[in-house]
Amino acid sequence: MRVHRGLSTTQGCPRSRCGVHPNRLWVADITYVPTWQGWLFLAAVVDAHTKVCVGWSMRDDLNPQIVVDAPGMAATRKRPAPGCIHHSDQGGQYRSLAFGRTLRESDVRQSMSSRGDAYDNAAAESFMATIKTEPIHRNSFKTRDEASLAVFSYIEGFYNPVRRHSSVGYLAPLEFEKMALAVSTESEAV
Repeated sequence: MRVHRGLSTTQGCPRSRCGVHPNRLWVADITYVPTWQGWLFLAAVVDAHTKVCVGWSMRDDLNPQIVVDAPGMAATRKRPAPGCIHHSDQGGQYRSLAFGRTLRESDVRQSMSSRGDAYDNAAAESFMATIKTEPIHRNSFKTRDEASLAVFSYIEGFYNPVRRHSSVGYLAPLEFEKMALAVSTESEAV
């Protein structure tokens, strides 16, 4: 991990134990969905511990607003733990002032991958690979609206509530999150 323009980072966090409780480490990335109309871009935020896609945004361009909306949705839906870390690559959208402001307003710290180190953001890359393999590359989308609906349906209707993950004991992300939150609440009460 490297500090980028004074951004708050945690040394080695994504590969260490920052993500051992829900909503402490969020990983993020952007991918594209091909359609006959042109590209549809998807920004997603995934909880590193539970594998839940906690926030996402889609646009027909790479305006920095795409990465503002995804963690904004995550913060609204999941209430990040104090000091939660948002980890991404060093893409230009993640360096925008609006993005930094969104994280600060949600009390989320920003972290970025080391240049050229794909393993630093492996959890987000894995999520995007799953999205591309399962709903996207199996279909040919005529319109961005059609692709957007397919991605939405996949994330909210299958990935989060149904798709099992070996890394969380072969449970669906939302099922694992429910258990993890119960355990976190119990351990904090003790």
